[in-house]
Amino acid sequence: MEEKVYKIMRGAGAADIAVGVVVLVTGIVSGTLLIVAGAKLLAGKARILF
Repeated sequence: MEEKVYKIMRGAGAADIAVGVVVLVTGIVSGTLLIVAGAKLLAGKARILF
């Protein structure tokens, strides 16, 4: 019985690590895209007329 509990805990730990890595990568990629988009806006602000 204890062996089954340890297998479940190991699977849950592995899933938590996998989800953490995916969230980390997604955050880094989205942050980079936002910085690039903001830089493009700042670079072209002289051409914007209101």
